[in-house]
Amino acid sequence: MFTGIVEEVGQVVSFDSNRLKIRAGRVLDDVRVSDSILIAGACLTVVERDQQTIGVDIVPETLGRTSLGNLIAGDGVNLEKALVWGGRVGGHLVQGHIDGIGKVSKISPDYNSKLIVVQSTERIIRHVVEKGFIAVDGISLTVVNVCESSFSFAVIPFTLQHTTLGTRALGDRVNLETDITAKYLERLIQPQTSAPSWITK
Repeated sequence: MFTGIVEEVGQVVSFDSNRLKIRAGRVLDDVRVSDSILIAGACLTVVERDQQTIGVDIVPETLGRTSLGNLIAGDGVNLEKALVWGGRVGGHLVQGHIDGIGKVSKISPDYNSKLIVVQSTERIIRHVVEKGFIAVDGISLTVVNVCESSFSFAVIPFTLQHTTLGTRALGDRVNLETDITAKYLERLIQPQTSAPSWITK
């Protein structure tokens, strides 16, 4: 479990045959092999590490559901270590289980911040609510507005400087995780005679 508060932006060293290798600094201080770590919003298991890098394996399910397959050497990725129970939760509870991908469709100045609009599918949008939580590339954000096929959020200068959102451009793909509460509620209110559309038959 994570909080969506990015600790550091790491750098992709290589991505070869489903093994992703990332260089980072302080976030690796107490990270060990077998630990979970949030990389661009996806919860992955550390399978190798040295003083400056970690390696994680990415399975086909993750490649199909996230934008991680597009990473190349030199790309930046948001990193967060797993939550320590009893600590402060500055964002919201993030599982690191990506629901799908969105596309940046608009970036506009908003006083001292930026307003970013992301387009996505109905499968994602139906779980997004105004003033609710959403994790975008692993960043805990508050939804400003929701439309039929998109939602928006404001980003303060600090977040722009300390996450990959500062380098996002129109058309960029981002990993999305909606609030788990919405998904549980949907499951509970579904009629017993019909399974939700997201359940594989």
